[in-house]
Amino acid sequence: MLRTPEKPMDSFQFGHRVSYWRTRRRMSRQEFAYLMGKSLRWVEELEGGRRQADPQLSVMRLAALRLGITLERLIADVLDAECVEESEVDAVRRALHRHDVITGTTDDSSEEPLPVEQLRRALTHARTGFQAGRFAQLGSAIPSLLVDATRAAQHHRGDDRLAAYELLSLTLELTEAAAIKWGDTELALIAGHRAVAAAERSENPVIMASAARHLGDAMTNHGQADAAAQFVLASAHRLQGDLLRTGPEGFSVLGMLYLKAAMASAAAAEADDLNPGAHASRVPEHLDQADEHADRLGRDDNLLWTSFGPTNCQLYRVAAHVQLSEGADAIAAAADIPAPAFASLPRERRAHLLADRALGELQAGQRETAVDTLLAAEKLAPEEVQCRPRTKTTVESLRLLGVGSAEGRLRLLADRCGLPR
Repeated sequence: MLRTPEKPMDSFQFGHRVSYWRTRRRMSRQEFAYLMGKSLRWVEELEGGRRQADPQLSVMRLAALRLGITLERLIADVLDAECVEESEVDAVRRALHRHDVITGTTDDSSEEPLPVEQLRRALTHARTGFQAGRFAQLGSAIPSLLVDATRAAQHHRGDDRLAAYELLSLTLELTEAAAIKWGDTELALIAGHRAVAAAERSENPVIMASAARHLGDAMTNHGQADAAAQFVLASAHRLQGDLLRTGPEGFSVLGMLYLKAAMASAAAAEADDLNPGAHASRVPEHLDQADEHADRLGRDDNLLWTSFGPTNCQLYRVAAHVQLSEGADAIAAAADIPAPAFASLPRERRAHLLADRALGELQAGQRETAVDTLLAAEKLAPEEVQCRPRTKTTVESLRLLGVGSAEGRLRLLADRCGLPR
């Protein structure tokens, strides 16, 4: 007998599950639409959570049937994440190493490049998936995006060409962000450098700043934290005037540059055995600078997929404390985030915060609580916990140190993470 969920499943949760299983079945949206007897737009709206608030049971049953799974599995609270396969990461790497993608010189065939708006829709769909915590499916989406965006930048002219360079830079940013989630910092660094180069061709200071913050993140994760801090701060100083005149998007990317500077400084402090205090002292200064731009913005928003605003600034305070091994301070900073503000963030951001908080709880000796925090993060975005190397390290550390009454829950979580017994 089918167990009725204690709470109705909302359209976003159901759409996420349909998208997850459709991708896992290697089924296109058009194919799924045909099997459901619906239009392509219907499927797009379903997966984007833009149809009825509570999905009809008949729709849920038919979707499960067409996807070849039980209804119970389709609506499970926590999915067993399908982590990105190495072959898919290799496909992204091969796309970045293609001659045409590196040089921007594509073929001279008569085939028309994708229209800018079509390219924008494809990128938006991929970016939305990232912010929903669906990182594995990007391994198959990114290569074609890279090729299509490169071709558009080569063949379009005038304003469309500038817009295509913007989209190429944003696609490379997405590649960088996905590579960080996959634990491939070298791939992230390559994509980050390319994003900055494409952004300069776009002549748009907002895109330039956005690319700079992603490269700073890649440099930090690749062990170049001090250089990353210098780079993002130089970008902020160079572009600040233009960004302040731009308005909300400019405030958002400028604030993000200072958040990345804070994280780079914290990582540099951890890496410097001689004078860590010099780097650590800059962290609160950069966080305060980001707060100033959040105040200018006046709200939490997701302009250019930044999730920037007062709440994301507080998330970075938590992350910075964790980076500096200040677990108790990280827990206190996380507790200061209002529940409604937390709930309004994209799932990736919420799961990332919970993973950071769990690490802070580990640092503070609250290991049983850390397990429950990781389970909450897993429920929001399974791949953030089950697939991301950084979070799996936290799980392994908890397992080695012991978690008392949470041992059983941790053992099952470790199994889902694929960790050896």
